Parts: sequence; C-alpha cells; structure tokens
Amino acid sequence: MSKLSQRDNKLRAIRFQKPDYIPMIFHVNNASYEYYGKEYLYDLMEKHKLLFPNFDRNNHKIVYGNCEKKDEPYLDDFGCTWYTTVDGIVGTVLGHPLDEIEKIKDYKFPDPEKVMGIGKIDWQEELQNVEKEHQEGKFVERGLRHGHTFLQACDIRGYEDLLIDMMYEEEYLPWLFDNLYNFNAAIIDKYCHSSVDMITIPEDLGMQIGPMIDVDNFLKYIYPSYVKMIKKCKEHNKIVHMHSDGDIKLLAEYLIDNGVDVLNLQDIVVGIEWIKENLKGKVCLEVDIDRQDITFRGTPEEIDKHIYKIVSELSSEDGGLMLIYGLYPNVPKENIEQLMDSMEKYMYFYSDNK
Repeated sequence: MSKLSQRDNKLRAIRFQKPDYIPMIFHVNNASYEYYGKEYLYDLMEKHKLLFPNFDRNNHKIVYGNCEKKDEPYLDDFGCTWYTTVDGIVGTVLGHPLDEIEKIKDYKFPDPEKVMGIGKIDWQEELQNVEKEHQEGKFVERGLRHGHTFLQACDIRGYEDLLIDMMYEEEYLPWLFDNLYNFNAAIIDKYCHSSVDMITIPEDLGMQIGPMIDVDNFLKYIYPSYVKMIKKCKEHNKIVHMHSDGDIKLLAEYLIDNGVDVLNLQDIVVGIEWIKENLKGKVCLEVDIDRQDITFRGTPEEIDKHIYKIVSELSSEDGGLMLIYGLYPNVPKENIEQLMDSMEKYMYFYSDNK
C-alpha cells in the first residue's frame, strides 16, 4: 500500500515523478444504478477499496444532470434544447438557436458570472467548496463543461450547417468563436485564482475514423481559443487536462504542444501502439478504457489481457499514465467485476515488479 496521499500520488504521476501506483478511476454512469440495481454496484464498490477508497453507501447520492432527465427537454444557457430517452444518459441537442443565420442579430451570449453553460452557478459557494476540498488535502479539479468550443458552436448552429459555414468562411464565425472564448475564459479565470490543482478542458473532436472537423478548420477556428485558454492556465501554474473521445491522431500534436499536462483519449479508437509510439513520455496519458468492444462483448480473460496491455505498453516507473473506465448499461456483470479486479490488480504494476 502507498504511503502517499491520493493527491500526492496523482501529482507525481502527472509530473513523471515516480508515483507509488498508477491512478485509476472507475466511473459509474448514473443510468447504471437503475439498470444493475444500486445494491449490486454498492457491494462491488465496497469490495474494491483501491478504486473506491472513500465510498460510503449510506451517503452516496445519485443526482441527474440537467441534460440527463428522460422526457424532460432542457433549454441550456446558450438556448440549445437537449433531449434524452434514458435517465442518467446525457442527451442530444435537437434545438439549435441559430438554425437560421438571420437569428444572429437577436442572439445574446450567457453571462459567465451567473451560469456555466449548462446551469446556474453561485461562484462564492463554488470557490468556497474548492477551498474546502483543498484544505482537506484532496486533488481538486474543476473546469469547463464538456464541449466548450467546437461542440458548443455545433449545438448553437447545428453540426452540418457549422461545417458548411466554415467551408464558405461565413462572416459571423469570428464573432461566434470570440464570444465563446470570452465566456470560457471568464470561467477559467475564476478557477485560475482559486486553489484548484487541475483545470479540465474537455471536448470531443474525433469520430470512429478521423476527426469531426478537418485540420485546417480546426487550426483556423478552434485552436486559437485552445491556445489562449491553456496559456491562461499555465500562467497561474495550473495543471491542464484535455479530453477528447474519438480518433484524434491528426490533432494530437496540436493538443499537447501548448502545455497540456494530461491528455485523456480512447485506447482502441486511437490505438495503443500509436499512442505508445507518438505520445508516451510527452504527456501524461489518461487512457479511457474501451467501452465499445472488449469490455462490452469480450470475455473476462480478454479484459484482463487488455488492461495488462495498456499498463505494460504505456506505463513507466517514472509515471505518466492514468486509467479511467466509464460504466454504462448493458455491460455483462462478469465483465464489470473483472474490470474492477484487473484495474486493482495492475494498479501497483511497477511496485509489484521491482
């Protein structure tokens, strides 16, 4: 067992300073509690104390986000309407406030002093909570909502229309992305002047094959905001965490070249071999364990082999690797149990093999 606190061990992993163990997160999506039954999952969480060291079933609360309530359309702060058909699963935007360009003249961006993009925020209370966590010795992370720039523009305008507008270099685009940056930068600035350890900047950019946006348009419209946001974080000595689902091989070099400390990416879609050859040692990798194939359709033996492969290929004694798995409905129970077992089994990979 490690003598380091969770916070210190995670900092060492991110900074390549020889952590005692590989930080691993097993995230249970809210929809899973109803699908599998709370008591079943609670029993597993109590059994796996390395993954859930602070779990208390008597005080564990399941709270659906604004965009996760079945048959309750949600109008977010940007005027986008979300729908979901499953409680606990983040929905899809089907109502775009700028579905017609003519609506731009009446469009108003939300106030980051009052909202986060997906709901209200009391900054005094939020920053007090941050400080409380810091005083308790926790690793404190906060950041932007998922899909803060490119995906937010897609939600506002519509994905296909936005890409066509980029192709034709529509005049409104600089206005759109400048205002999105100003909104996001105001939130980042709040956290930069707080006790957070790490600021998260999550946004999916990839599809199953290739990015959702071509490289040229990414560099022209999206990347400048990324550069400025990361610079602001680094000026305040904050760890920067970048997340993207999908195949981001064509964009990865741009994501890490401006000071990103942790890059969360998917193992199978991007490819373990490609990650090893192109990213290992350059940035702390937070590997998002496959949810589409091996853990969903594979056997427990295949799952254990897969976790071993990730750890043996992408870890080092110096650090630079973290793993995360997100549980959603329809994964066989024996696979859930094997995932937890294997993640705990290989957490001390280097300590056990010295």
